[in-house]
Amino acid sequence: MATANSISCEIATSLRTDILRQRYLSGDRLPSERELAVRFDASRGAVREALSQLEQSGLIDIQRGGARVKPIEEASISVLGPLMTLDEIPNPALVDKFLQTFGALSALTAREAINHANQEDMNRLRKMVVSLNKQAKDFETMQPPWREFLESLAEIADNLVVHLISNDLQAQFVEQMTRLGFNPELRKKVVNEVLSSLKQAVANRDGDLAQSAVQQYFDEVRGAVIKLVDSRLGAYRKQAV
Repeated sequence: MATANSISCEIATSLRTDILRQRYLSGDRLPSERELAVRFDASRGAVREALSQLEQSGLIDIQRGGARVKPIEEASISVLGPLMTLDEIPNPALVDKFLQTFGALSALTAREAINHANQEDMNRLRKMVVSLNKQAKDFETMQPPWREFLESLAEIADNLVVHLISNDLQAQFVEQMTRLGFNPELRKKVVNEVLSSLKQAVANRDGDLAQSAVQQYFDEVRGAVIKLVDSRLGAYRKQAV
């Protein structure tokens, strides 16, 4: 039996999809609570809760006369995941911007972490770099140790903002890539260069080198992922014709 919370989440998800697909444009007024209650065969209380969820995500502004759609640029980061899963194949430009942003954020975190790490932290990072080397087979195999490594960097950097944003962005990206069965092919030479630089950065406590290495890794991932997404998108369009 569906609960009030699950019903409101379903309504919010449906309306969010409508907004992200631009069935409702910025400035448009959403249907009234009564109209939405009829559409979804739900109580006005469930509709009201759904609208509240959308307002919290920054997609709408609830006013006295009803709810109006806000520009997507004013939404919170929570809509990034739904945007990436909006279509069967994610938008290449969106994926590219995501990886560019996440890569720069991760690289900055690496520099801060190395520069602020104590001896115990450095020992932990050394072990993680060794683990990365052992599991440097392919993109999918490397994801668990890379995620652990990046989470540790954020923790050591002691930057709550970076930590929270990184967690959210990385979770949404990895989940989406896994769901689609994406396993981009990274060039072995580049991966080896990255891991060698990371090993040296940790050994010499070189924050700038760590930043450069992490940036190089994400640049490689970015190119490989976009190539794969473009290929999948082309195949998908041919099937649809």
